[in-house]
Amino acid sequence: MIAIISDIHSNLAALEAVIEDIQSRHIDRVLCLGDVVGYGPQPRECVALARKLGFTLMGNHDEAIFHSHKTEQFNLRAEMAIEWTREQLSKQGSQEEVAERFDFLRGLPVTEERSIDNVPLLFVHGSPRKPLREYIFRRDVQNKEKMREIFSLIRGLCFVGHSHEPGIYTEDLRYTHPSELELLKIYHFEEKQKAVINVGSVGQPRDNDPRACYVTLTDEADAVVFRRVRYDVEKTRKLIHATTGLDNSLGDRLLEGR
Repeated sequence: MIAIISDIHSNLAALEAVIEDIQSRHIDRVLCLGDVVGYGPQPRECVALARKLGFTLMGNHDEAIFHSHKTEQFNLRAEMAIEWTREQLSKQGSQEEVAERFDFLRGLPVTEERSIDNVPLLFVHGSPRKPLREYIFRRDVQNKEKMREIFSLIRGLCFVGHSHEPGIYTEDLRYTHPSELELLKIYHFEEKQKAVINVGSVGQPRDNDPRACYVTLTDEADAVVFRRVRYDVEKTRKLIHATTGLDNSLGDRLLEGR
């Protein structure tokens, strides 16, 4: 089984809770779809943990750390958070340790392709069309041209994050939120079915559920399970409120998962 996580956003309490949950299921393969940093109060600690994961992709917030002009499409809160995060990553530790943090983020790949039991798997942060930029939202099932182009770029299952909204998108323009699945939150794929799976967010869920979210993929790549993990949301909120450089709203939104 593989655990697929995304959008940690410097939320150490959430990441630690998710890693503990993954380890309790005896899963030793973890893949992160990016955005290790941004928004949250503990970027150094999250980068350190991410470096121990099996594989991590680049997210748009990760990219913005070493390309300042990439914040042009960010809102003011996000841009301020990136500036603060960049400064924090430059603090504590030797020059070599600081360099290693930035080298880790700079060296993250944008896409990853694998195959399990002849099932092609594509991993990106945003979408196959624009891996670092494009969002896939639930409303996009109404956008036939966009979804047609996206599905033309995948051969099997495609795992994404970026929107922080977990769910399954299929070629027949259907979107399924985990709440629509049965109690165990399992989604079974048909043979040779194409699907886009948004794994949700570890550090900043936005589907009105404050619990951290991630998915596990079966060894046969024939089903995914959506996992929700409780963590100390108030701890992260208080840290954000106590941090000059991070907007208080970034902590308040965590309470409601929005």
